[in-house]
Amino acid sequence: MARLVRIAAAQYAPAWLDGFAAYEDKISALVDEAVRGGAQLLVFPEYGLMELASLAGKADAGSLRASLRTVAEHSSAAQQLFARLAVSHALHILAPSGPAQAADGRFHNRAVLHGPDGRSGHQDKLIMTRFEREAWGVSAGAELALFATRLGSIGVLICYDAEFPLAARALVAAGAELLLVPSCTDSHAGHARVRIGTMARALEGQCVAVVAPLVGTVDWSPAIDINIGAAGIYGPPDRGFPESGVIAEGALNVPGWVQGEVDLDRIADVRRNGQVLNFRHWDEQPGAAGPSIDIVRVPLV
Repeated sequence: MARLVRIAAAQYAPAWLDGFAAYEDKISALVDEAVRGGAQLLVFPEYGLMELASLAGKADAGSLRASLRTVAEHSSAAQQLFARLAVSHALHILAPSGPAQAADGRFHNRAVLHGPDGRSGHQDKLIMTRFEREAWGVSAGAELALFATRLGSIGVLICYDAEFPLAARALVAAGAELLLVPSCTDSHAGHARVRIGTMARALEGQCVAVVAPLVGTVDWSPAIDINIGAAGIYGPPDRGFPESGVIAEGALNVPGWVQGEVDLDRIADVRRNGQVLNFRHWDEQPGAAGPSIDIVRVPLV
């Protein structure tokens, strides 16, 4: 029997919030819409939590450092909301990423995956962009997580992480079938880099990779002021998948859900019997045998 999974990737438009109740209403309505479309896995974008900075007023929302603190303070309430929605709708939800403050005071860009049984786990972004390093002071995470779920094995590569192959390779070598890529890019070039990187990771790993971006302009936030992107669900362009590799893709910068259905059994089949065998032949590359990457296994079942 086929292992069919219907995925909904958000093209998410941040907005000014008059209170946390407004955020609850917004997210609940979006989740309801995805559920009506039959989705079992919802993917929200990178830095989608930054709209919570509006709860502190325009002065703090307009400050890069203050907005990190404000969103981190509201993060627990936001994750409780996503956890409730995952349980009530029997869904897996990758909540929008946002700042999480460590004991040493540093902020990390964290995405939390919630399961239908109330369990959750997180992935911090591993490779920081120039803006995060040089202007914003967001620090890199240290661990790579593989999530065991009822749907299959899932890895998360936050935006820029998907532009590099080795973390993705470590995840698929450890068993990942789905790679989720929440993203936030402020130019067409940035969107293209993430899209191309995500498609390349699907090709190399012979797996399914999903991009979910922020979209639209936010005039009160210097952190997420311009957002350009389109959601996409990609597979290897080989047997059992579209010849383009594109399972589903949205229109650029249009808020809403992009949904597509994948058969995870086709991943094992294409790795075994594809026209090419990228996953199996990885180690034949010169220099492919490098240091191993430790994986933290997170059971959500």
